[in-house]
Amino acid sequence: MSIEALIALFRENANEAAAKPMDAYMKHQFIHLGIKTPVRRELMKSFLKEYPLQKEWIPMLWELPEREFQAAAVDMLTLMKKRLTGDDLPLVERLITTKSWWDTVDALAAHIAGEIFRKDEAARRDYVERWMESDNMWLNRTAILHQLTYKANTDEALLYRCVLRHAESKAFFHQKAIGWALRTYAKVNSESVKAFVDSHELKPLSRREALKHF
Repeated sequence: MSIEALIALFRENANEAAAKPMDAYMKHQFIHLGIKTPVRRELMKSFLKEYPLQKEWIPMLWELPEREFQAAAVDMLTLMKKRLTGDDLPLVERLITTKSWWDTVDALAAHIAGEIFRKDEAARRDYVERWMESDNMWLNRTAILHQLTYKANTDEALLYRCVLRHAESKAFFHQKAIGWALRTYAKVNSESVKAFVDSHELKPLSRREALKHF
């Protein structure tokens, strides 16, 4: 199977000395091969010259223990994002809710889920509403962050609704996402964000992050 060639290529390029600080940076949530992002992407680029990209590789890479394989899966999804549709959202949700941490979730939110929702408004309504109300923090974070690349096309009402749904949360990853989403939208509508922050009770971290560039 062709994906085994990529797995072998990654393992051949493992760097134990580099892996230890990478494990520490990720709070020891995962183990690493020690392959830094530029090297990982060069290895994958070399692999893809020989093997055409296959969606079926994504869940296979996700099951492997080393974090570089989940990162490669996200990179692959990003390469094929123009081909993704609402039918791919169950897979995206599975990736968000398994082996969850900010590195994969944030990329999936902005560059994968966000791109699918840009093309499929019905799927966006269904999924964002459900993710916003979910007991899973990472789905909440995805709902908050999925419009990061929308700029002037941001659905302001939806953004603010997602923010307010979790504005009282004590979770760092909720608070940080709220601040990030508001700060990003402020680049295209600063007056609206400033008025929103001034008129709603937000956690100090969220408020600070939202107003960082004011």
